[in-house]
Amino acid sequence: MAIWQFEDKVPKVGSTSFVSPSADVIGDVVIGEKCYIGPGAVIRGDYGRIRIGDGCSIQENVVIHARPDEETIIGNNVTLGHGCIVHNATIHDNAVVGMGAVISDYVTLEEWAVIGEGALAPRGKHYEKGVIAVGVPAKVIGNINDPKRHEVKEELIRFKHKYMEMAQRFLKPGALKKLE
Repeated sequence: MAIWQFEDKVPKVGSTSFVSPSADVIGDVVIGEKCYIGPGAVIRGDYGRIRIGDGCSIQENVVIHARPDEETIIGNNVTLGHGCIVHNATIHDNAVVGMGAVISDYVTLEEWAVIGEGALAPRGKHYEKGVIAVGVPAKVIGNINDPKRHEVKEELIRFKHKYMEMAQRFLKPGALKKLE
């Protein structure tokens, strides 16, 4: 894994978290326990701070950054789908950001908020607990806690647990082998 000190800023990664050898974790970054940090992910705490809770899935090619002297905060059990961007935002527990979505400066996602694939959460937007938002810009179309969406929420929970399990599988000695 590529864990980089930047000036006097040293990343801290939980001992039960997996960081892919091709991911970059730079500077003032704290990653909790049982997280999965996928290949190509870039978590840049060079001039801002990044805080990631426990049980998060930071999938392939995700970019996380913060503005100078500010902070990106990601709660527990958050899913950041393949190729999404999170910049200077606050994402609360269990929220889900779909593949290729962009979460802009000063956006807040409350607990279990879901931003769909390819969506744009524009600067300063606040998404309430459990909302589902899609599009450019991301507009609310429903709530994950609606009984009609029970199966969707259950599926999201299964995937959250799957990525925590994958982190543990990748950490086993010899599980990941580079082939020549």
